[in-house]
Amino acid sequence: MDSSSEYPEMMDTHQVARYLRVKERKVYELLKDRRIPCTRVTGKWLFPKIEIDAWLKRNSAQGSAGSRSGSAAMVVAGSHDPLLEWCLREVGGSLAMLPGSSADGLARVAAGEAALAGLHLLDPESGEYNIPHVRQALAEHNVVLVEWARRQQGLVVAAGNPLGIAGVADLAQHRHRVALRQQGAGSRVLFQRLLAEAGLSEDDIMVVGTPVRSETDMGLAILEGTADAGLAVASVAQTLKLGFVPLCGERFDLVIDRQAYFEPAVQALLAFARTPEFAARAAALGGYDITGTGAIRWNAAGSA
Repeated sequence: MDSSSEYPEMMDTHQVARYLRVKERKVYELLKDRRIPCTRVTGKWLFPKIEIDAWLKRNSAQGSAGSRSGSAAMVVAGSHDPLLEWCLREVGGSLAMLPGSSADGLARVAAGEAALAGLHLLDPESGEYNIPHVRQALAEHNVVLVEWARRQQGLVVAAGNPLGIAGVADLAQHRHRVALRQQGAGSRVLFQRLLAEAGLSEDDIMVVGTPVRSETDMGLAILEGTADAGLAVASVAQTLKLGFVPLCGERFDLVIDRQAYFEPAVQALLAFARTPEFAARAAALGGYDITGTGAIRWNAAGSA
């Protein structure tokens, strides 16, 4: 690696390639496989240097002496949440962010590739969030499910809602262009449920582009005019000054490896979620209810 003092706290793909002494093509390969800490801002990939350093340190330890026996990688995987992303930046420390889908997060926790994962997976049969999926995917793992926040989900549309979109039925009736999240994403599962309730399926709407991979990317697709609507959280619409058609509420949880739960970095994140700064940020983003933040929603130790 080059001297870290030469690099900004948020590196672009060219800078991180130089920092890691690899070709940019390798960085894009890591991005494609979701194997490097990153975030996307206004369509541009950025790499927090503190998270890259932690990622390198962790990989170096695993490649030599190996990690602590039975320990999970100190990575936050799973679904993207704007409030969680902000908190991880504010807290700093050794937690690296590796966003993907809720289903991907469960798989990474099961494989020991992540200590935490964000989830908002609706169980269509019970109407319950997250717990049925955690029970099934992590039945043999010692984990705890902690509520992060309640979020308002709805259709993100252009500012002022010039097309007059009132709900998912309008998407099919007027052939509006719709962007979708990737398979396995909680928003994709919820959107399919909302379509079904309206007597529709994804075949009845005009899907455009490739699936987007985060809440922010959904908002950017609307902002850039590549789609007319897409399902995302209210905070995305407010941040990007877009229109929003509220449809329902959901619960976003963190599933946490029990051993990692007591690590200083995880405890620092949970403690920060009890501060006035956290409450103020949630209010500023909009669409969050944090009255239940930190509550234990499922505990593997007492689930048998």
